[in-house]
Formats: sequence, C-alpha cells, structure tokens
Amino acid sequence: MSFADRLVAATDEFGPLCVGLDPHAGRVPALFGGDTPEGLEAWGLAMIEAVKGRAGAIKPQSAFYERHGWQGMRALAVILEAARDAGLTVLMDAKRGDIGSTAEGYASAFLTADAPFPCDALTVNPYMGIDTLEPHVRAAEENAKGVIVLARTSNPGSADFQSKALEGAPLFERVVEALAPMIERLKGDSGWSGLMLVTGATGPDEARRLRDLAPHALFLVPGYGAQGANAAEALSGFVPRGNRFVGGVVSASRSVSFPPEAQRAASLKDWQAAVVGAINAAQADLMAASTR
Repeated sequence: MSFADRLVAATDEFGPLCVGLDPHAGRVPALFGGDTPEGLEAWGLAMIEAVKGRAGAIKPQSAFYERHGWQGMRALAVILEAARDAGLTVLMDAKRGDIGSTAEGYASAFLTADAPFPCDALTVNPYMGIDTLEPHVRAAEENAKGVIVLARTSNPGSADFQSKALEGAPLFERVVEALAPMIERLKGDSGWSGLMLVTGATGPDEARRLRDLAPHALFLVPGYGAQGANAAEALSGFVPRGNRFVGGVVSASRSVSFPPEAQRAASLKDWQAAVVGAINAAQADLMAASTR
C-alpha cells in the first residue's frame, strides 16, 4: 500500500489529528526523567501508548532529539520502533534540504528499507531547487514512503520570502506548480499523492489557493492549537468527500503533548489521563469541523 493510501486509511479510521512529539527543553515532566535522553525515551513511549487507538499519525521533531547527541537519537529510534509496532503512521519533521549525494544521505537515514530512523514520510525544504527533492522522491517511490514539502509555513516570518512575487504569483505558488510531476509520481490508488504539502493553518486563504494548484496532494497542516489557528482554519485546504472534509492531517504538539494538567501530574496515571483527554478533545474538535 502506498504511503498516501496508508495515511488516508488512518484518517478515515481515526480523524485528521496528527500528534506532534516535540520534547522542548524543560517540558518533559520529572516523573519521566526530565530533559535527558532517558526522559525523552520514557516520555515518548508513554506518548505512543496515549496516541494508540486515538489518532493515526505522529510527527516527531528530530531537532529535539538531535540536541542530546547520539543518546537522543537512540531514544528517537526506540520511539520510532514503538510507533511502528503500534501501527502509527510516522511523519518525521526534519526539514532536510541539500544537493546531490547529501540529499541521498538524508533519504537513506529516513526513507529506505533499512533506514536507522525509519518513518513513513519526511519533511524537506524545496528552496534550494527541485533537484534537491529528487533523491527523496525516488526513495519514496522505491519504498512506498512519502515526502512532505514546505510550501506555505505557519511561522510569522514565512512571508519574508514565501509570499514574495515571482513572475506574477507568490513564490510558494511557483514552488507548488513545479512540484506537479512529483505529485503525480507518488499518487496512490486512493487518488491522493504521497507528495504532501506543508500548509500552515494560520494562512487559510493560501491553503485554499494551494488546493486549487495541487488537487491531489495531501496537506500537513501545522499551526492548530497552541499557534492560534482554530479547527475550521486548519481544514481550509481540505475538500468534501461524503459527509466529511478530507485531504491530509492537522498537526498539534504542545496542546496535546503538554497540556497544563499533564505538566502538573504527580503520577503516570494522572499524566496519561490528561494527555488522553487533550488528544480526544483535539480529535473531536477537528472531527466536528470536518463533518458536513
């Protein structure tokens, strides 16, 4: 089954929520070991248990594991294995982008059959040129994986370059237009493509424009929850199918991984209750907004 078809099946079963695993410094509770490699691993495994059966996808942010050196990356590898055993779709947020053999190295690390950090899809930065994406797309083709390309991101400074006019249209639109052949290459039986686009929830008008330009690309939508966008804004680029709006996943990290009640929890049972409650609430909010 293609990556796109796996992700669509997961969202059909559980809804569009994708849970971000972003262990910011000082956020991992002391009951797991705090901000240490061991703490990240214990917290990550507990998060997998909390997500399992409630959402279909997770999105670890590689940077928060890399900062702990090889011990942090070992923790990430353990978490990825647990996620795979739990049947979760893993979107690795690493935003890689480089040329030639260097890009092939990144693809080998995340997207190949024997990758040390195996995931279902990897975020990549296209702004060095389309040729930098080719090794990732080729690895995705060969291994039924996905590639998630930054298009219109949710950070405040995204407009500094992404929205600048290039031959009569914003740069991010020109990037997406250039991706059309790759979108077609990664299309699954569902009609959706495993060439995903990052479309920030804080730019709903841009998301609708990108849907016009890339009708078959699944979207990864950050910016929902702690970054300020509501469910309706997050789903702006989705399209109606049956009684729902579909077309990708909506990422939430701090609001579901670190709710205030979980940060104050004195026991694992209390922590799990808080996190499960936050996951269920976010999924219900998104499902309500996506129901026609």
